[in-house]
Amino acid sequence: MSSFDVSCVVHVHSRYSDGTASVPELLAAARETGADALLLTDHDSLQARRDGWEGEHDGVFLLVGCEVTSAQGHYLAFGVEEEIPHRGCSAVQIADAVRAVGGIGFAAHPFSTGGHMLMPALARRIVLPHAWPAIADAGGCDGIELWSLTTDAAEAWRSPAQAVRWLRDPQAAVAHGPPADHLARWDELSARRRLPAIGGLDAHQHGLRVRGHVYSPLSNRTAFALMRTHLLCDRPLSGELHADRVTLLRALAGGAAWLHCPFVAPAEGARLWAEQTGRQPIPMGGEAPAGPTALCVRLPRIADVEVFRDGATLHQARTQELEFGVELPGVYRIQARINDRLWLLSNPVHLRARASRPACVP
Repeated sequence: MSSFDVSCVVHVHSRYSDGTASVPELLAAARETGADALLLTDHDSLQARRDGWEGEHDGVFLLVGCEVTSAQGHYLAFGVEEEIPHRGCSAVQIADAVRAVGGIGFAAHPFSTGGHMLMPALARRIVLPHAWPAIADAGGCDGIELWSLTTDAAEAWRSPAQAVRWLRDPQAAVAHGPPADHLARWDELSARRRLPAIGGLDAHQHGLRVRGHVYSPLSNRTAFALMRTHLLCDRPLSGELHADRVTLLRALAGGAAWLHCPFVAPAEGARLWAEQTGRQPIPMGGEAPAGPTALCVRLPRIADVEVFRDGATLHQARTQELEFGVELPGVYRIQARINDRLWLLSNPVHLRARASRPACVP
């Protein structure tokens, strides 16, 4: 499969909304941690674009989207030229509005249930629930943020001690992967329709800025090295604003994305696709009619690979290359672990009982 690796830091906030870092500071953190692209999503603001920040900056491409922050939930919108009005709108109407202007949208932390600290004689809410109510609707979103790193972590904390342990050693917690119930919900939804998934940080770098330096329990540099959305694009980034913007949007819409933990190992060269006799290869994120199919995996290093069909384990192997025969309809995805730490989680290849219409890609 001819494709080009682009490692993306996704769902990041700057001082244009409620983050503590400036755009140059975010770009520096992305560059120092080896990211190729930074997907900025300030709350209801595209001011960074109007100020001329979108484009390539010393090896890091900045794509400016926004997080539509409505009473219905939050929605990561990319490829839009203006902020999306949402007062009084339903979740489906917000998703429609993003598509109407040529953008694509991902439901942010779509399975959120909120978080509580459980202490003697006190249950203190620390995270308000902000799920996406249209997650199951056919037009309710173009994709989902399957793993919202800091939101999912905070919702799992039940005591201050758990929060401190996570912040002291976030790699140990992240190595387990996204919440199992999120994966189960995604598998269930994907069985009905394509639902591309990304991994986002919801990074704000909460802390205190003193004399130009931010003191934070989770710096952007730390967060950017924990988890990425690793896109497989149909062309390399060139530094040309419009072309690179289209390239990233096309890969996002197509589900050509790994969820990747870069602190475990690099992801460059990781590929998942399927082959059927007499047909074009089916890329990760694609779909085709069910039938005799070879599911193909190529990794840059040996890992413990697990193949899933509709959320159930189908095959396990310690390998760097895999060709596995499948035939039944289903949603086929893989996970790869190294030393029992999650390294890669793929978008699926969908084999349908009957052909479905191809996704619209910008």
